[in-house]
Amino acid sequence: MVRRTKEEAFETRQRIIDAAQQCFHEKGVSRASLTDIAQAAGVTRGAIYWHFQDKADLLDALFERIHMPLAALSEATRNPEEPHPLELFRELLTEVFRRVESDPTNRQVHEIIFLKCEYTDEPCGPKKHLQAMRQEHDNQLLTTLRLAVARGELPVDLDMELALLCVHSFIVGVINQWLMVPTRISLSARAGDVAAAVLDMLKLSPAMRTGDAAP
Repeated sequence: MVRRTKEEAFETRQRIIDAAQQCFHEKGVSRASLTDIAQAAGVTRGAIYWHFQDKADLLDALFERIHMPLAALSEATRNPEEPHPLELFRELLTEVFRRVESDPTNRQVHEIIFLKCEYTDEPCGPKKHLQAMRQEHDNQLLTTLRLAVARGELPVDLDMELALLCVHSFIVGVINQWLMVPTRISLSARAGDVAAAVLDMLKLSPAMRTGDAAP
């Protein structure tokens, strides 16, 4: 009985996440209400509050949905024992770009993030939520870059702050531009080339250097 109750709770939670994805994508995050989501999921508003605090919490569940398949690879890029963290980071970026086009759920969630969100300063709104996520991603990327420097895969005088800004701007810019005009190129087919371009920027750009390398 307990097991069945847990299964039912899990199924209800998944239905709510599915409904939130549908409503956010159709109406936008600000215009989609919890009532809309409850009706689409076939549950009460109370059932939503049992599983989620607010729409920002639902957005978090959608982020987790597209990030979970890549969690192990992402963690591997930050493993202190990993001999080639930058190579794994290239694989990770390739998969990130490839899935935006090839995975319908991934694409839809990215469309919600980039095209269906109003980034207001309201408490617990998407802007504050995404800012917190961006900081977390910065911390993770910083660990990967430092490991890559320690393994000799990146220059020792890499400007870390500039690298963080440029890498995230590159990734966000590529995904956003492709979503706006998906007929321009096949992002799935060119995912490896795009990922390689990010690493070339880190390895080869003189502007990415602090000039503090030892002689």
